[in-house]
Amino acid sequence: MINQESISQNSQDTDGDATPPSAFSAAVESMHAARLRPEVTLGTIRPPQRLAPYSHAVGLEIDPEIGEGDAFGRLILLHDPRAEEAWDGSMRLVAYIQADMDDELASDPMLPDVAWQWLHEGLDSAGAEYSSLGGTVTATASVRFGEIGGPPRSYQVEMRASWTAASTEELRTHVEGFAAVLAQVAGLPPEGVRSLRP
Repeated sequence: MINQESISQNSQDTDGDATPPSAFSAAVESMHAARLRPEVTLGTIRPPQRLAPYSHAVGLEIDPEIGEGDAFGRLILLHDPRAEEAWDGSMRLVAYIQADMDDELASDPMLPDVAWQWLHEGLDSAGAEYSSLGGTVTATASVRFGEIGGPPRSYQVEMRASWTAASTEELRTHVEGFAAVLAQVAGLPPEGVRSLRP
């Protein structure tokens, strides 16, 4: 389960300054103001260290009984006032999604292209303004042998992406767009549409 620790404990200042910039604090607060569909849970997780002077991370999960299997995502906010030129801004978002897939969809050679298009559409539909978007999509297959639990074959898709937020204080739409992508990758029906699966 996602670790529900406080924002202040997980917003890391690698320069040793106890008081984060007001823009960073506002950005963190806006991330937790995201309005998500009820199947998606969001919580604070510990961000990676030393990637930027200030960082904060949230984790998102979908109940495997609702989706097509295990599906989770991480969205990390990096803030570096000195990275304007390298990042095209001072707020960089780093995203990761991992989700189980059925064999038919996982074997589709167009899956990486489709998943990447979902990311564009998710951010755009949520109204997120961004630049310098880049990343990778990887589909994998695992085969189990011998005395090991689980299905004989399993398939997963992984997405790694990063982009720069145009606004330095409003990141709610970025979280909402990312959550929409996670829902699509997890196989959830569109909001308001009931699944016909038993």
